[in-house]
Amino acid sequence: MGAKTVDKRGTKPVATNRTARRDYEILEILECGLVLKGSEVKALREAKVQLNDAYARVRDGELWLTGMHIAAYSHGTGAFNHEVDRDRKLLVHRSDILHLRARVDQERLTLVPLSLYFKDGRAKVEIAVGKPRKNYDKRQALAKRDAELETRRAIARVGRDD
Repeated sequence: MGAKTVDKRGTKPVATNRTARRDYEILEILECGLVLKGSEVKALREAKVQLNDAYARVRDGELWLTGMHIAAYSHGTGAFNHEVDRDRKLLVHRSDILHLRARVDQERLTLVPLSLYFKDGRAKVEIAVGKPRKNYDKRQALAKRDAELETRRAIARVGRDD
């Protein structure tokens, strides 16, 4: 597996939560910083992270990311490695936290991480305010995506035949 490339905005993708876009209707996206230890940053640079079971919540006026698994750093020793499944504090403006708390409490929404990346050397996570989809909604979303894919393929075929 090759190294991941840096795009033109200076971001280097580390991990994405592909199931979040399928299981939730995304209403709003917010970029947050992360409070990490040194061995966690090194493990992130090796892309040893899983976002699938992670979620965010507001606790004591702060935003916390729970359930994100960052594997132990490969060259670290036992005493200096980090706890792999600990809660990690997210760095967000106070006004954004109050807005998210109000929206989640009133509308019964969920905060899910969409992606984790490095932006100008700093670890960032995209948090989405999402509404859980029912099973039939998931099927409709998949059918719509498949129809759009078929349409794009048909247009590409017509363009090549000319």
